[in-house]
Amino acid sequence: MRHFNFKIILSFLGLTSILNGLFMLLAVPFSLYHGEEAFKGILIAGITTIALGFTMWFFNRNSKKANLQKKEGYLIVTLGWLMLTITGTLPYVFTGTIPLYTNAFFETISGYSTTGSSILLDIESMPRGILFWRSATHWIGGMGIIVLTVAILPLLGIGGMQLFMAEAPGPSADKMHPRITETAKRLWLIYFTLTMVEFLLLKIAGMTWFDAINHAMATLSTGGFSTKNSSMAFYNNMPLVQYIVIAFMFIAGTNFILTYFALKGKIQRVLQNEEFRYYLFGTLFLVGLLTILIYFKQDPNLHTSIDHPMVWGKAESAFRHASFQIISILTTTGFVTADFTMWNYFATALIFALFFIGGSAGSTSGGIKIVRHVIMIKNSFLEFKKLIHPNAIIPIRYDKTAVNQGIIINIISFFILYMLIFICSTILLTFMGLDFNSALGAAASSLGNIGPAIGTVSPVDNFEHLSISAKWFCSFLMLIGRLELFTVLILFTPFFWKKN
Repeated sequence: MRHFNFKIILSFLGLTSILNGLFMLLAVPFSLYHGEEAFKGILIAGITTIALGFTMWFFNRNSKKANLQKKEGYLIVTLGWLMLTITGTLPYVFTGTIPLYTNAFFETISGYSTTGSSILLDIESMPRGILFWRSATHWIGGMGIIVLTVAILPLLGIGGMQLFMAEAPGPSADKMHPRITETAKRLWLIYFTLTMVEFLLLKIAGMTWFDAINHAMATLSTGGFSTKNSSMAFYNNMPLVQYIVIAFMFIAGTNFILTYFALKGKIQRVLQNEEFRYYLFGTLFLVGLLTILIYFKQDPNLHTSIDHPMVWGKAESAFRHASFQIISILTTTGFVTADFTMWNYFATALIFALFFIGGSAGSTSGGIKIVRHVIMIKNSFLEFKKLIHPNAIIPIRYDKTAVNQGIIINIISFFILYMLIFICSTILLTFMGLDFNSALGAAASSLGNIGPAIGTVSPVDNFEHLSISAKWFCSFLMLIGRLELFTVLILFTPFFWKKN
């Protein structure tokens, strides 16, 4: 068996860089429209990225188009994300909006990984072209530039399944079409369509067209970058805007395969999905619980305007803020309408617990994912049964189908590794200067791709005050969290580099 075909790898990285540069150029008109000097830096960044990508592709374009092996798939995805991040920093660097490279790298990988943590102290003072690019990094990373490349470049001659699995390595691999390229195309079509629909609805609800497109991109990617310093709290007197974002955050946290079936009118198939039922009813329960907590222990930061016809007083405000924060954190979007760390201790603890849940597999959300929790809980109950009936062979069933033992072992291994990394990361971040609460929050937020956390990285703070070493470490956590640990960490194992 051959080892690595680096020409194919470089060729593929070149193509993704070209696409990344083209996305950068989309930000130029926004700067030109607003008469900003930043358009020059963004234009140079886009051209530089395209030129770099074209060079990598051109000198490796005649490489043998053999099918990718799993090892090469993992390597392409990890190196692809690093290439995206390195080139994605160029608009910030060339415009001088984020002069310190560590900060530029942090902001960029936070965008691509859809984490939404920021080092910017005054977002609203940034050039519009840069703000658009910032939101675009979310949108690109949400569905995944690798999936995009597989979708629109079928002539590449490289098998796409390995890349698709490495990019979205959840416990299941549902497809809408037997050909992976067709699946990727349909995923991106749904993604683009939903973004445009939300954009139009937000514009109708009262957002400016610029804010609407940026928030739509950040919502569907479950990213959380806002064009406002106070995030979605800026729209606390515009409840309809917040309800629209709530709805689309929930959709973005749903398996996109199920969204496809729903759009095809196969609602019954959606409702029969076990993970979706846990997602739906779990969300409703948590929203109800938090609504009661807010209603009877009113947070002074929750303000309503009696002048707005859609604000129905304290009950409506409590329900809206509870719905927004539960769904925002559960889907790892990270938008905020209030500082949830100022609520009562139980409410804050409840929200922090959601940092370790995540949305549905096959969605743009980060975190552990609901399906993993469901299968682990079922396996735990099964162990109780085996204590009573040690010789019985009782399979774990998910969606009325027996779950392969290999999948169960993979899920348990993932969870153990995830929690071990979280614990070790918390300890390391305290060594890097953070207090314990802030270290807990930064580690959980970065690994789960969430954004706002607790301590000095709460919704009213950001990550700018972290030391340089802490920012680089959190950047690493964002990357491995976005690619669900194994895709990146397998590169650090000696057997990965051995010839089979």
